[in-house]
Amino acid sequence: MEKIKILFVDDEEYILKSLKRLFADEDYTILTSTSGFEALDIIQEESPQIIVSDYRMPGINGIDFLRKAYIRNPDAIRIILSGYADTAVVIEAINEGRIYKLIPKPWNEDELKITISNAVDRYLLYKRNQELTKELSEKIEELSQLNEQLKRLLKEKTDLLEFKSQALSNFQNILNAIPVGVIGIDYEGMMVHVNEAWLKMAGFDWGYLGADIGDFLPEQLVNFIENVKNNGSCQQYLSINKNKGKLLGSPLNNIMGEQRGVF
Repeated sequence: MEKIKILFVDDEEYILKSLKRLFADEDYTILTSTSGFEALDIIQEESPQIIVSDYRMPGINGIDFLRKAYIRNPDAIRIILSGYADTAVVIEAINEGRIYKLIPKPWNEDELKITISNAVDRYLLYKRNQELTKELSEKIEELSQLNEQLKRLLKEKTDLLEFKSQALSNFQNILNAIPVGVIGIDYEGMMVHVNEAWLKMAGFDWGYLGADIGDFLPEQLVNFIENVKNNGSCQQYLSINKNKGKLLGSPLNNIMGEQRGVF
């Protein structure tokens, strides 16, 4: 796992020293800067995953700095420190939408450490979701390419029943190779495809294949599938059988040359 780097930016040197002491026993690489402009160079060179900036600094305030930091490293989690009197900062930070959290000064040390820990967890989850999304996209592309190959093979086959059996077997093998759960629903609401990762995650068995999803899937998932059918590709965070994760849905037309549905 990548080493977490945290960049603290504050024009007061004693505050930076206090923050370094606070996190001295944590397994983080701590970077500091007394200048927002200098900190931008550090971001360019070090790519810290967590960026914590004071609001009131000479030359560039914390929000403007974090805007520029976002351009250089959009994946980083950004946090701003501000005195209690800076009520306008709270509103601006919320409206900005790219700041994870605002921490009041003076801060409670335990609460600050918890906030940083949560920010690290948020970053790691985001990166893992990116990796899974990329994997899933690659597998879906493979499935799409396979679908085209199957269409071409279909024209060359005279025994349609034998071809369908082999094609569905190949299709299922690829589904089972995908490291995340996948289900396929036809437009009548029947579960027509499923892979082993989904069965294991959801706690189902193969007996649900061919069943109406309204009889066994959680209502929230059924509503998500309807949303995909009506509005196209979408995503949502969801908990299934106590497994939390990111759900991706896409409509597929003419799957295997026969039907339309949702993956």
